[in-house]
Amino acid sequence: MTSTVLYGFRVVGSPFGDRRLVDWLAAFRAYASLDKRAETDKEGYLSAFCFGADFRDHLETTGSTRGFAGACGSPWLWIDLDRLDLDTATRDARRLAASLVDRYGLDGDELLLFFSGSKGYHVGLPLALAGSPAPSETFNAVARRFAETTAERLGFGVDAGVYDRVRLFRAPNSRHPKTGLFKRWLDLEQLLHLRTEAILRLAAEPAPFDIPDAPAPNSQAVDDWQAAAADVGRAATVRHERQATGAGRLNRSTLDFIREGAGTGDRHRLLFSAAANLAELGCSPALAHELLTEAGLDSGLRPGEVRRQIDCGLEHGAGIHGAGISTGSSPITGPDGRTGSPSGGTALQAALSALWQRGTG
Repeated sequence: MTSTVLYGFRVVGSPFGDRRLVDWLAAFRAYASLDKRAETDKEGYLSAFCFGADFRDHLETTGSTRGFAGACGSPWLWIDLDRLDLDTATRDARRLAASLVDRYGLDGDELLLFFSGSKGYHVGLPLALAGSPAPSETFNAVARRFAETTAERLGFGVDAGVYDRVRLFRAPNSRHPKTGLFKRWLDLEQLLHLRTEAILRLAAEPAPFDIPDAPAPNSQAVDDWQAAAADVGRAATVRHERQATGAGRLNRSTLDFIREGAGTGDRHRLLFSAAANLAELGCSPALAHELLTEAGLDSGLRPGEVRRQIDCGLEHGAGIHGAGISTGSSPITGPDGRTGSPSGGTALQAALSALWQRGTG
């Protein structure tokens, strides 16, 4: 990562608190070393990505991270495994770590592995392996695609909400407000061999850890990042063509989300994607919020998070960010089994019908 990306933001306490501009690497090191200024006895967050001076100017001018559409970057690719069953989360985290070690020829010390303090694990892969990709306006989208492809090889999903450009990510050694446990660093041997109950006991208190040195580039990691970037580029091209020709489609997953919501591991992605799909069809923000809010809340998201995911999806679908994340969904299918390309009006009528069915079902 180049030296132009220096800034991040920090939140102490509730995730709805003020975003404080920080030197991201310095703040991360403070949490790692249990520096008293990190206030690790409290709930705490850092931005998932780092930014340049344009972000600093945006935050200082507006007092908010909202609407920032500039370049971002990161020295780490973060993968968030969030499961309802903690034993399942432990198993998946073990498989993920072992897969990364095998695929990129690692000894395990290069990874940053954490129990999240609640329902899952956070795995950090050093992007020096991928040649330290330069910051860009699509960096977060490529990171998401890289992580999703990694998880797809193992047959499970990841929390895609982590890859929002200005997303909060729980800081190492910070305390979870509901469980009272800490986001606790684990070495590879601990993750692979400790029982879940033993990991929970470790998480009763924070522990300092060393941040690994950047490893040398790995040809497979470089290829994987370039493949993810190519996927993002193709998705952006397709989306722009659809917008230019007015050939947008209401995706089946959008209807399904309105009717049924989503499970814990996929709710951020599906809500974002549904909002983006509605924006592609020219849906107004007010109507999109009306269509999606109830399903988002029923999926277990907080009201503020629901609003944020819808707003981000609408901006993405309208082409404001230009990040190029595909919704990855199928178009609606008619009674005869054929897929259609309905007009915006017909598609939105289908969405409204789905909302009505949800309310009367």
